[in-house]
Amino acid sequence: MQRVTGIGGIFFKSTDPKALSAWYRDHLGLDVSDWGGAIFRWGGSDSPSGTTIWSPFADDTNYMAPSSAPFMINFRVADLDALLAALRLEGCSVLDKTDSSEQGKFGWVIDPDGNKIELWQPPAGQ
Repeated sequence: MQRVTGIGGIFFKSTDPKALSAWYRDHLGLDVSDWGGAIFRWGGSDSPSGTTIWSPFADDTNYMAPSSAPFMINFRVADLDALLAALRLEGCSVLDKTDSSEQGKFGWVIDPDGNKIELWQPPAGQ
């Protein structure tokens, strides 16, 4: 079974996400969208196309909970349900909640250091 296929996103807390996004836009050239993050498009003729998201979150967000880390990495996966089942069988700390939307399917696992890791199965064709 194929597991992680790439990095889907980097999410992190900031005391001032708007100002931080502006700094990254002005000094590093990120194309920051109205929603506050940037989308990096990748791929080519030899690999499937896709995106990687860069996004600061408000310092008081609960999105990374139950982790106390100020960041979360989102990994692209080929088959979320199969991977979550395998991780459970391997004794990993898999959160019971999953989400599905037009952006794809999402699940979460906690690594041995207590970091919440988001697993993302993009919609077909992405």
